[in-house]
Amino acid sequence: MNRHIPLPSGRLHNFRDLGGYSTDDGRTVRWGRMFRSDSLGKLQGEDWERFLALGIRTVIDLRHSWEIEAKGRIPEHPSFTYHHLSVEHRPYDQAGLGAEVQTGPFLAERYLEVAEDGVRELRRALEVIAAEDGPVVFHCTSGKDRTGLLAALVLDLLGVSEADIVADFALTGLATQRLLADWRTDHGGREPAWPGYGRAPGEVMSLFLAALAQRHGSVHNYTGQVLGPDGAQVVSALRRNLLEPAPHTELSFRRADERDLSELVRLRDAAADWQIAHGIDQWKPGQLGEDHFRARLEDGEVWIATLAPDGPVAGAWELWWEDRAAWGHRPPNAGYVHRLMTDRRVAPPGAGRRMLAEAERRVAATGREVCRLDCLASNPRLRTYYEAAGYTVVDARRPKDGGLGSVYDVTLLEKQLRPDPEPAREL
Repeated sequence: MNRHIPLPSGRLHNFRDLGGYSTDDGRTVRWGRMFRSDSLGKLQGEDWERFLALGIRTVIDLRHSWEIEAKGRIPEHPSFTYHHLSVEHRPYDQAGLGAEVQTGPFLAERYLEVAEDGVRELRRALEVIAAEDGPVVFHCTSGKDRTGLLAALVLDLLGVSEADIVADFALTGLATQRLLADWRTDHGGREPAWPGYGRAPGEVMSLFLAALAQRHGSVHNYTGQVLGPDGAQVVSALRRNLLEPAPHTELSFRRADERDLSELVRLRDAAADWQIAHGIDQWKPGQLGEDHFRARLEDGEVWIATLAPDGPVAGAWELWWEDRAAWGHRPPNAGYVHRLMTDRRVAPPGAGRRMLAEAERRVAATGREVCRLDCLASNPRLRTYYEAAGYTVVDARRPKDGGLGSVYDVTLLEKQLRPDPEPAREL
């Protein structure tokens, strides 16, 4: 697949589309909505007309001011807004490096500097991209380093795999010889001293992402820190504007029984592994075994979601009729949802929300008026998810003994339910 967009003059070497990548929820990055490039100051003539035909509405220039002064910027045009966000605070001369400098470790370290120094500019760039519901492009000089870093952050927030992020970075290698030719032209035919100049081995991005994860717990943790308290809204807007709409896939629901115990344990452990990989400190693998779910079958309800009536298991949840550990003694007017979990290999986009809606329907069908749940007070991402589903915070920090040998603070949330005209039924 050739992502590079050819322009008539051939002056732009690394202009390419970031669409087509698959995400962790089974969706796809939209084609024609997000582009990365080398310097757009080179646009003129037929190239300019071709660029305008793409309908781009936002341009983000990541270069230093002195680079813009020396090489120019994209011409002004009423069809798009221009943002200058210089993310690199410690400039360095790549071409002048010695031959002994190793490309991967050296550039990964420089990217880590940009990630630490340029937080304000990177935050603004992500906010600008998220706010635009039309095509956007960001660029630096060669479209490799600063552009590659921002592309990696956006793709990670969209749920693109690390393997695809690394592969996208390495595509600059297809433009390396033309970027080198430009440098020679600008420098009287000389060769750059550094053999790594203009090159983009995947090792660079792999080392950078590993270093970022080591320093911050995960890449997702880092981007969450960059975005701050409004991070969930920014990520939601990015996914809404840059991902293809989720296909609608029907789910079927049934009561779990003894035959499902091992599957419930597997679901819970897989969800715990995913949380850890994404820097969420909540569940741990191996905490709950079959005895836990057997007890829940006896004192409450456990529900299974499948793709079609006899399809693979997509998720599960527990439904309790009282929860004194978190809520204390309450009148019997509510249902309590616990351990809402999905199999990310199987569940279609939006499965968690649809499972929650089915749990609410089940509660309402018994004549109860309220659905309640809780999440760790230290997990604002999950709290935002439930608030988006219509839940209201009742208590932001309440100590709870969850039966796992420790007391921890939870956020309590509840939702008022409309009466269900259908009688309660078991499938």
